[in-house]
Amino acid sequence: MNISSIDVYPVTLPMKQNFSTSRGQVGNKNAGAPHVYVRIRTDEGLCGWGEARPSPRWSYETLESVVSAIRNYFDEAIEGVSIFNLEKIHTLMDQQIASGLTRGQPIAKAAIDMAVMDLIGKATKQPLSQVWFSEQKDKIALSYLISVKTVEEAIEKAEEAKVAGYTGIDLKIGFDPKRDIEIVRNVKKVHPDAFLRVDANQGYSLKEAMQVSKKLEEIGVDVLEQPLAASDLLGHAELRKYTEIPIALDESVWTPADVARAIEFRACDAIVIKVTKMGGLSNAKNCGEIAKAAGFDLLGGGLTESSLGLYASSHLFHSLNITTPVDLNGPMFLQDDPSKIKANVENGQVKLPFGNGIGWEVDLEKLGSLHTAHNKPRTITTKVFREGY
Repeated sequence: MNISSIDVYPVTLPMKQNFSTSRGQVGNKNAGAPHVYVRIRTDEGLCGWGEARPSPRWSYETLESVVSAIRNYFDEAIEGVSIFNLEKIHTLMDQQIASGLTRGQPIAKAAIDMAVMDLIGKATKQPLSQVWFSEQKDKIALSYLISVKTVEEAIEKAEEAKVAGYTGIDLKIGFDPKRDIEIVRNVKKVHPDAFLRVDANQGYSLKEAMQVSKKLEEIGVDVLEQPLAASDLLGHAELRKYTEIPIALDESVWTPADVARAIEFRACDAIVIKVTKMGGLSNAKNCGEIAKAAGFDLLGGGLTESSLGLYASSHLFHSLNITTPVDLNGPMFLQDDPSKIKANVENGQVKLPFGNGIGWEVDLEKLGSLHTAHNKPRTITTKVFREGY
């Protein structure tokens, strides 16, 4: 069963609220959220779906670069390749866009990989979990993401999380050390039983991280995620010696080779598994298995994917036996997406679909309208400047 065609649908999904980290705004309510949906067809008539969620403030990939990579480089290269030869598909994509310090265009490649994995499940008439020889589960617990600038806002959000039944909180810090500590302390007071994951998104220097970590120990934080620059594995190793709080790496780890380097440098206690950043489901699974074999804990995360990415990631996290609430925050921030059945949060959990492959079903009419809206010609206002003005 071979790949016969690839369709690419760039869309901008409406957002409920803005979303910022220490590196800047990664989601804007007025501008919407860039997403790219990919449909791969086989010569036997099956269709598989994948999703890319580029976020330029988080990595270098943009909606435009994802579309260009797939249409101009990957499409022709993998046409005619068997869907069951996933290693060859990745080799061909890597040959088209080479890696730098990490994998080249991983977010674009993730959409292709996800669609192929969806096809493999459909072709073998199995849910994705069974393709991986794991038990299919019907729900996943999410963490409630809090990214605010004031203590008052943090208290309000923590109360919302507790009332809504969330058992985990993903709290963004890395803005200002003193204010960060006050925000964390108050969130812990409001929801003391929640699994508290604080994420600095590379926002601190080593000195700041050391100072903050001691305060976080007193508060009772469960894990400190990516406090230093992604390239600073030695700094993370020093911090890990200094603090008792488990250190998790996210932006530092994109590939299995990155996991191996983190192990070699003893730079962390946990690895954040994200399908999109790791080049797809298959590579993310490899990263998770290597990390587990080395004794690392695993955390589940995402990049504000829609229901398709959320469902796919959830199946993977269950297969890797990730038991803490995962940061798949699409339902918190996205107003709509082209799903027949959208991910819906109840008591801090999302019900997962049953069906072959990922189990996601597209609403083609909605996808078409979102795609058309994204591709509408823009009105350009031309200003005429006259001499002397």
